[in-house]
Amino acid sequence: MRYSFLLFLFIGFQSFSQTNPLALVNSSYDEQNPVISPDGKTLYITIANHPQNMGGKKDPGDIWISVWVGDAWSAPVHAGTVLNNRGYNGVAGISRDGSELYLLSHYTKNGDNPSTQGIAVARKTSTGWTSPQNITIPYFLNRAASLTGQWLEELSVFVFSAESYNTVGAEDLYVTFNRSDKWTEPINLGKTINTNFQETSPTLSADGRQLYFASNGRRGGLGSFDIYVSQRLDDSWTNWSTPVNLGTQINSTDRELFYRVVDQQKISLYTSTRDSDGYGDIRIFKDSLQALFKVDTLLKIVERKRDNTILSDKKVLISGKLNNSKSGEGVIGRVIFRSDSVYTATSNREGNYSIVVPSTKIYAIEVEARGYVNISERLDIHTFEMQALEMNFRLQPIEVGAVVSLKSVLFEIGTTKLLDESFDQLNVVVDFLNSNPKVVIELEGHTDNRGDIKKNQVLSQQRVEKIKSYLVSKGISQKRIKGKGYGGSRPIATNDSEESRRLNRRVEFRILKD
Repeated sequence: MRYSFLLFLFIGFQSFSQTNPLALVNSSYDEQNPVISPDGKTLYITIANHPQNMGGKKDPGDIWISVWVGDAWSAPVHAGTVLNNRGYNGVAGISRDGSELYLLSHYTKNGDNPSTQGIAVARKTSTGWTSPQNITIPYFLNRAASLTGQWLEELSVFVFSAESYNTVGAEDLYVTFNRSDKWTEPINLGKTINTNFQETSPTLSADGRQLYFASNGRRGGLGSFDIYVSQRLDDSWTNWSTPVNLGTQINSTDRELFYRVVDQQKISLYTSTRDSDGYGDIRIFKDSLQALFKVDTLLKIVERKRDNTILSDKKVLISGKLNNSKSGEGVIGRVIFRSDSVYTATSNREGNYSIVVPSTKIYAIEVEARGYVNISERLDIHTFEMQALEMNFRLQPIEVGAVVSLKSVLFEIGTTKLLDESFDQLNVVVDFLNSNPKVVIELEGHTDNRGDIKKNQVLSQQRVEKIKSYLVSKGISQKRIKGKGYGGSRPIATNDSEESRRLNRRVEFRILKD
């Protein structure tokens, strides 16, 4: 993965209130897509699988409404049959005067499932909202089961996620404009933003210059879906800075979506499955201290002052910190950069390290520390001119029962053939086992639930044996490696979408003895 390097200022966050203002909003169901009205008095959310939805518990999401009372949001009420039907319903945006409600998806006359082929608008009257009128966008196509995105009145723009004609991955981000009451053909935001996996729930800053979105396809993410931010560099809408992960104050090992900045209240909303009441809860944060943006296991520019000496030598200063993933304490360890040469940095007791390396290479990075599981990363900076960047790592302690996900170990679909990008991480496992000769591991292979159950179990077992064979070929005793294929019997997510099925297709190892 390539990185462009910009100086980002990040707004630190703290809780909006000492008491949770969303205590009555979040429930045992799945809260999504929070949108606050311009006057700050109404909160629109989508709730999935609620028994009071139009389609009952199988309904993928209806619009619900909460209002601000005192110092908290009220318990949401169903928005009714005009705005909802048996399909996925959500609010894309609200006009400044509150008279127009832009809605995700098209609506059918009989009130059945909506089409995902566009957006609609409802208008406020003295008796409530009018029936949504579908908006025609030329060459609009979305093969995905639902539509996410934001309509921004200030720019007359709709930015959205869809699986369309020229989609790079499962879902890409697009933009379309309303010009003189005519909508333009959607523009794909390009490969800097879009990956081979899913990009979804995009929103824009008020000036349209910053794009926030969720992705499960970017290297170094903390969990399922993480929130990223990117800067629009010109008016083409296809030239963006490399997306930056919002870090551990927002993202977790779980699923974060629907990040939205509410300027008039100086707060940010998003959803997370971390410590949630149900599948997903809405989070609300308030601006705190303005600080330099920091990202765990990802890169950012620290400084871009011109230094003729450094630039002429084509060197880059890389610095950062190694932390214990549980306690947050600094860790003494080594960060190894491998290309045609090997460069090594050692961290101090506080976990800080720094090193100067050529800025014209592609590096395989390995982080190792006594008592911790090794980490592998890849750094491609050979086409970028820069002077300094920061790279931080969170290390998992070695302990019985610890599970390590081998996210970069991948197979060709339906086969036991390892993809080339798998070997860097497998070699890190070899180094880890060599450095910890008493550790015994169990490899675990998992699939999703599609296809024949027995064939899935057999395939996962064969893949485990393939990995074990590779490790043994590198000198690791087979007595130290157990392995089992579980097929689709141990999912970590539902299997009702391609994104969740992808999470279930995984290879892990569990530490049995340390």
